Amino acid sequence: MKVKFSNLVLWLGLILILFNFGFDMNRSVGATEPQVIRAIIEQAKTAWIDRDADALAQLFTVDGELIVPGQRWQGRTRIRTEVAKYAQQYRDVSITISQIIIEGDRAAVEWHYEDTEHATGKRNKADDAIAIDFKAGQIDRWREYFDTQSRSLSQHQ
Repeated sequence: MKVKFSNLVLWLGLILILFNFGFDMNRSVGATEPQVIRAIIEQAKTAWIDRDADALAQLFTVDGELIVPGQRWQGRTRIRTEVAKYAQQYRDVSITISQIIIEGDRAAVEWHYEDTEHATGKRNKADDAIAIDFKAGQIDRWREYFDTQSRSLSQHQ
């Protein structure tokens, strides 16, 4: 009876180890580490400032989507095309990140955004909240919510 009981304990222990190993592996597959998420957000900020459509599009998954009020662009090609159009119409982009909150593969970013319209010379300013979903180290969904009416975050500092 001792042999059978010890074999049972051995097998149960082995199953428990394999289960825990499998659980940890499943959690890490496709997971994006917080420091990677922060780095991607900084790269996106730089791409917007530089008006670099290629650099921004490459941060997205192949079928990722970028949503701004009134617009939805899906896929790297479409994102690249639309950001390139933006880059032709605006200059002197500046972005100040106020905060980044990360929870799992999601992030919320609050930043102050400014640009100048080529055609009119008008300086645009907006506080922007962005909800971002990540998949395997890339942006899967980026959704922006602009506020052009309230007093700027930078005016509170």
